[in-house]
Amino acid sequence: METMGTLRRTHYVGGLRLADAGAEMTVAGSIAKCRNKGGIIFADLRDTTGILQLVFDDFTDPAVFAKAGSLKSEYVVIARGKLRERDAKTDKLPTGEVELFVTELRVLSAAETPPFEIRDEVTVKDELRLKYRYLDLRRPAMHEPIMLRSRICQIVRNYLAGAHFCEIETPCLTKSTPEGARDYLVPSRVQPGHFYALPQSPQIYKQLLMLSGFDRYYQIARCFRDEDLRADRQPEFTQIDEELSFVTQDEVMEVNEGLIKALWKEILGIELPDAFPRLCWDEAMARFGSDKPDTRFGLELMDVTGCVRTSSFAPFAAAVSGGGSVRLINCKGLAAQLTRKTIDKLAEVAKTYGAKGLAYTRLTPEGETSSFEKFLTDGEKSALRAAAKAETGDVLLLVSDADSTRACTALGQVRLEVGRRCGLIDPNAFNFLWVVRFPLFEYSETEGRYMAMHHPFTMPTADSLDKLESDPGGCYAEAYDIVLNGVELGGGSIRINDPALQNRMFRALGFTEEKARESFGFLMDAYRYGAPPHGGMAYGLDRLVMLMLKKDSIRDVIAFPKVQNASELMSGAPDLVDQKQLADLSIACTRAE
Repeated sequence: METMGTLRRTHYVGGLRLADAGAEMTVAGSIAKCRNKGGIIFADLRDTTGILQLVFDDFTDPAVFAKAGSLKSEYVVIARGKLRERDAKTDKLPTGEVELFVTELRVLSAAETPPFEIRDEVTVKDELRLKYRYLDLRRPAMHEPIMLRSRICQIVRNYLAGAHFCEIETPCLTKSTPEGARDYLVPSRVQPGHFYALPQSPQIYKQLLMLSGFDRYYQIARCFRDEDLRADRQPEFTQIDEELSFVTQDEVMEVNEGLIKALWKEILGIELPDAFPRLCWDEAMARFGSDKPDTRFGLELMDVTGCVRTSSFAPFAAAVSGGGSVRLINCKGLAAQLTRKTIDKLAEVAKTYGAKGLAYTRLTPEGETSSFEKFLTDGEKSALRAAAKAETGDVLLLVSDADSTRACTALGQVRLEVGRRCGLIDPNAFNFLWVVRFPLFEYSETEGRYMAMHHPFTMPTADSLDKLESDPGGCYAEAYDIVLNGVELGGGSIRINDPALQNRMFRALGFTEEKARESFGFLMDAYRYGAPPHGGMAYGLDRLVMLMLKKDSIRDVIAFPKVQNASELMSGAPDLVDQKQLADLSIACTRAE
């Protein structure tokens, strides 16, 4: 193979246009495709910015032409020549009006035939693409999201720096604390039997930075959670992490609306509304059955408990007697699409989220069918249909449960499935909103106690302070989530800065004084020396980029992602390690898979 010699790249190819024709330049990259037509050779050169056609013809030096004849896909080259207007222009490439007539060519690295074609239309299995991730990332469809992710990070840094934030790194080897997801643990060699935890977030450290007087902190932080994977979840992920002193909830939200608007304008060219709508958690659950509602379509939930309060229909009666509710959505005009077979599938969705079933009424021009109306009186039936504003062509879907939150959640998931199946969701819309006033606690049947819905440092609302011990289920938090198209984009809260209130919070969560001090003693000690009012927020960067670029999975916007079992197919991680390494760490494995 050759070296570059005196050749040095002068231009990236992606920005070359007809106005640049006539210029001498040197370009470098990989050969995406080569076409030898006998007396003329065309080669598409790909670099990190785009693709440019190289051309070799009768006027090319014979030695250069001969070398061009040996080119194959993925050969790495550097080429010098004159940019000229193409005879056969194409609008398939941004550079489709120009080509480089090559006068000097060096082949810097040959390439074997790759296991799949490096083109956007590739249809091979994901497992093969992930095994050869370094090849898959060469495809423009995979390369561009990673480049855009870099731009997004730069915009975030510029915006936050302009809003008086200081970028500060926090440790990746931390102390394991209770609450939250399962930790990834790192054994200490110098302290046998002791472990670090990889951070699930920089939460405690960023609060300590506020106590250290830094006023406004941010970090594009690596975080780790040992939990099951799905389309928008990875065991290691990146947060845009913030904390601000001397602010209210409204001020934190205002700063972050500005950040989102800057991103959408600079990356997508979209002007977002001046202010994002706000919904209290209770209202979001009641109207949409979700604390991250997708507001791109209607089908809002209705509480029809009052219409069937005395009904003899067993599921309704059980919900009412148990202090729960009956919830309904009217799928307006969708009777033709929501057949009985489809409704059966929707019932399975409801059951997945805890409902015992899905009641329905179909009002078609050919007749009416219902799974429950025969159990209603004429008055109850009329009241229900009036409340739903039911008409011919509609389908009424109902979930009842003694737990109203469970009824809303199950029907909310049915709502989303109807929206997807019936094409009600505008894929080009970006609907933002804030969900505020979350419950401070949620009860865990597994733990048998109340858990913090966000984390133990979340400030209760003023009207909840007197109920921490007496009515934890009725307490609310100064917490806020930003939601986009039914996905939680980020969230945060105002933090507790009063040691006495923090101790009350620990007690409400079932912490003994000893356990609280063992887990959070260094934070509790710091509070004794004066803590400013502060609050913060964090975004999942991977999820944000995925939604901005309308990708189906965060794997498409992460350079080297993990798969469902948390392994990386390219490197083979996780893997077995040498026994000596284990011995150095005082670890003995009882079973090797």
